[in-house]
Amino acid sequence: MSYTGPDFEPTPPRRRRRPLTVAVAALVPGALLGWLVYETTGGTGGSGEDPGARRAAASSPAAPSGPGSPSGSPDRGDEKPSPSSSPSAASTSPLQGKVVVIDPGHNPANFRHPSEINSKVDIGTARKECDTTGTSTNGGYTEAEFTLDVAHRLRTLLQQQGATVKLTHDADRPFGPCIDERARIGNQARADAVVSIHADGSGTGNRGFHVILPASVHQGAADTRPIVASSRDLGERIAGNFVRATGSAPSNYVGDGTGLVTREDLGGLNLSTVPKVFIECGNMRDSKDAAQLTSDSWRQKAARGISEGIVGFLRG
Repeated sequence: MSYTGPDFEPTPPRRRRRPLTVAVAALVPGALLGWLVYETTGGTGGSGEDPGARRAAASSPAAPSGPGSPSGSPDRGDEKPSPSSSPSAASTSPLQGKVVVIDPGHNPANFRHPSEINSKVDIGTARKECDTTGTSTNGGYTEAEFTLDVAHRLRTLLQQQGATVKLTHDADRPFGPCIDERARIGNQARADAVVSIHADGSGTGNRGFHVILPASVHQGAADTRPIVASSRDLGERIAGNFVRATGSAPSNYVGDGTGLVTREDLGGLNLSTVPKVFIECGNMRDSKDAAQLTSDSWRQKAARGISEGIVGFLRG
């Protein structure tokens, strides 16, 4: 998601990056231990450039490791439950009865419908555009393609855990849905967790991921007060597991190195009545981040990190 798009305010001034060990320690208490173990053993992250924290994640089951989809098919998860580690239905379906809504940011066809996506909708605190086209890498790989690919991978992983998974769209509609409808889909599903997947469009040299949390908003149709605490828990768990799974560092340009940002200007969060966060998986306009975002194997790691965060949140 580009900060220059209608659904975001302009990128705040770049702040001096804090040491990464401090940044990761600020993520979640459990991530610090994993980081120290990881540094001691001399491991490297998925990119080979930015080290990632090995989060203990005791509250979530360990997902079997596996390579990314060699065919590039977005709907394949390469990790499958091991029969030897699944002695009972309860252990193989830890999310049985849970509903997760995945919101792939934007729509590949949005650019064909400028008047529709530029129409204004009420987000409680203001009126904003229905949706945006999103951003892309310099090579033309679009954010909408990326978000849908990761959403398919994430859906497969969560279904393997027994969850009921719904997507806000599957490129099966001409545009959108609008940001207010995206929130409504999660609300009407009575989702136990909602994650909106994005990638940023910031300046070159701005790297890393960040998770966006809802601020406490009570205005117009928006009232996030009941979900602020649970959404933060969800976001912290996703952030810690994303570091561990992908090796990516928290953003060096927003969030003061914590990988967490709180905002009150996003309709998808303001109008949600169930726990919900956004994740910006990286910056598509930075060549190093773009190399990860366009990699099949890295996208599988991203999906796994998000999945493990959701599992940890839902299992408590």
